[in-house]
Amino acid sequence: MTIDPAQAVLSRGQFGRHLRSWRVRAGLTQQQLALRVGYHHSLISRLEAGLREPPTPLVPRLDSVLETGGELALIAAAPHQVPHDLPHRRLPPGLFAVPSGERTAAIEGTMDPGLWPPALPAEGLPCPLHGTIGCPIPDRAAISVLLHGLTGPHPRYTDLAGTEAELLHGLTAVLAWLIRHALHRAVLDGVTTVERLLHAVVRWAEAINSTGRLPYGQLRTAAQYAQVAGRLRVQHGQGSIGMAWFGHGLRWAEAVHDAPARATLLSDMCTLVRLDRDTTSTLDHAQAVGAVDRRRRWVAVLSHLYLARGHALGGDTAECLRQIRLARRGLGRLGDRDRLEAPWLRGADGEMWLESAVGGALRDLAVVTGDRATARRAVGTTVRSRALVPPSMRGTHLLLTLRLADSWACAGNPQAAVALVSPVREEAMRSRDLMIRAELGGLHGRLLTDWGGVPEVRDYRLHVLDPDV
Repeated sequence: MTIDPAQAVLSRGQFGRHLRSWRVRAGLTQQQLALRVGYHHSLISRLEAGLREPPTPLVPRLDSVLETGGELALIAAAPHQVPHDLPHRRLPPGLFAVPSGERTAAIEGTMDPGLWPPALPAEGLPCPLHGTIGCPIPDRAAISVLLHGLTGPHPRYTDLAGTEAELLHGLTAVLAWLIRHALHRAVLDGVTTVERLLHAVVRWAEAINSTGRLPYGQLRTAAQYAQVAGRLRVQHGQGSIGMAWFGHGLRWAEAVHDAPARATLLSDMCTLVRLDRDTTSTLDHAQAVGAVDRRRRWVAVLSHLYLARGHALGGDTAECLRQIRLARRGLGRLGDRDRLEAPWLRGADGEMWLESAVGGALRDLAVVTGDRATARRAVGTTVRSRALVPPSMRGTHLLLTLRLADSWACAGNPQAAVALVSPVREEAMRSRDLMIRAELGGLHGRLLTDWGGVPEVRDYRLHVLDPDV
């Protein structure tokens, strides 16, 4: 691996700080620790000072003696250095071509301290320079100053060199904050802010590229911002713009070999093509997710679930159920690195996410095959996932409520479907979110076409056609 000297120092310093913290916690001197792991105490001293890389055989011994739970091995293995096979020549100028955007990037709304991340990773966003090993975040006042230097009308990119790491940390923290507001809570429209900052990051990356240096951290940050911008556009009913941002993010992630970003961006693209009921494209994108990195178990879980959704659209019951089984089995086998890179798959969040996807696949399969037993399985699975949704994720709760109602309709119980959807009907009909509109459209089609003669459905239909009734 070709190592950037500055990145190597950051890597050694991080390992050394954690090593010293664990040694002190264990009540050992450097000499006592050295005797227990079979190395000279001077090496322990140099490691804690960040003066050298830890020998590979030593790391598991340190974890064992200090009872760290494998933390030091994770830090040593974290992707905090630029891979050796990344290009050191200038990247093609077309890589930085994006639609024109406003040059100012004022952050909309007040930064609620309760939603501000204490450190990176946050909201599934790793540090663009140091991966998942954990990085401090500058305070909000310092971030505002740094952002002003990046987003002003005439930014001097050479002046940012000394604060590059802090600025990238700050940009990632701002994005995590925006995710909590705009994606989870839906309390403000974060599209403008995300896209303005995204344009600023791309211009910064382009400036660095013009000097012949690889804008590694900048392109990883740009890919993260592009994914959030795409998801927000989808929430606003703008699927074409969302797909365009996902495409830009995928190109930037590929340029710096960012496998986690590539997998999640392809997953988002797979969701959009599935909304078009395009079975072939859904399966192609799902297979592309799995091909990103076959060594990452969480990537395989994503691939299996999206393959299940694709086979459900095609009415292939056996293959859909097989992919569901593989996804469930894979979720139970995730390791520490998987949980660091895909924190949404941990614990209750992971169960909610998996059960939601499985419920969607089973409902889609029931729609195509007309099998009511499959629809009843979709009901049970969706009930479990809906019960795990936190109150702050109102959009997710609404989507799963509509899916649950549709599953009841497919299972032959339109009365239960109407009872579920009636309290949220107006909210759902006002939503521009493509996912919610797709669920509502499918539900209405099945209720009004298949069950139009049922009294509860006739009454519901009147309210849909004439809200004043």
